[in-house]
Amino acid sequence: MTTQQATVSGADTGAGDAPPPRATRRGGRGIADSAPRWQIFLPLGLYLLFTLIPFYWMLLFALRPAGSTSLVPWPATTAHFDKVWNDLGFAIFFRNSLLVGVASLIMTTVVALAGGYALARFKFRGRNGFLLALLCSQFIPGALMLVPLFEIFRNLNLVNSLWSVVIAETVFQLPLSLILISGFIRNVPAELEEAAWVDGCGRFRAFCAVVLPLLRPGLIAVGSFAFVHSWNHFLFALMFLSSQEKYTIPVGLNYTIGAESVDLGALAAGGVVAAVPVVIVFAFIQKWLIAGFSAGAVKG
Repeated sequence: MTTQQATVSGADTGAGDAPPPRATRRGGRGIADSAPRWQIFLPLGLYLLFTLIPFYWMLLFALRPAGSTSLVPWPATTAHFDKVWNDLGFAIFFRNSLLVGVASLIMTTVVALAGGYALARFKFRGRNGFLLALLCSQFIPGALMLVPLFEIFRNLNLVNSLWSVVIAETVFQLPLSLILISGFIRNVPAELEEAAWVDGCGRFRAFCAVVLPLLRPGLIAVGSFAFVHSWNHFLFALMFLSSQEKYTIPVGLNYTIGAESVDLGALAAGGVVAAVPVVIVFAFIQKWLIAGFSAGAVKG
């Protein structure tokens, strides 16, 4: 082999091993880094300001004394919180909302998990039509369900019971939860279950040991939305509950508005009481929530 041929061969080998050049712009900056920072932070800052101003306004009315016009809640007072918690019965409303939210979370997640597994793992006639019906049900307003649900609950003696709200919330949230859970289960390879079957596990044991741990982010995402929706929903609780000791927080907030006057301080304090648990829930589950959405968005 001549020196020229060796040089050409070495050049070809080096060219094949060399990594492809990175796409850069003038000045050595990548394309993703080329946008000025103000073009990113300015819209985000405006959006954050637009979002936080109503919360600050609510907190301002809740903490400043009655009759004050200050734009800063100082000197702060907790008189409005004491009024709504003790005098207006928000301690009872909070307990009722918590019971409805937790029960709806459990029922929605369990039923959606069983139905989602059937939709993801079994092939049966009418499955696509059933999924289409679930999707179309999301376009039906919840108000259209009030009359048939009220008749059913009246025949079952469930009117003015928290269980009526729990069942109604579960029925209303199940279609979307079924679709999401079935998508999460499809992303878990069926070969993992089949390997557990070969090792002697039954279907239920293999599901609990192999599939269920991988579904934790998706279950947290579905359960958190079920809890938050039940916590904030007003219509079902208003229609199915008639006694004050059964009211949830949204219905209790509605009754702080009088016929001729509104106690803005009490209304704002009740709004803070209603918002704080939701903020705490999302603060603790945000990483699992993002992981759950990622698991449902990517086909495994």
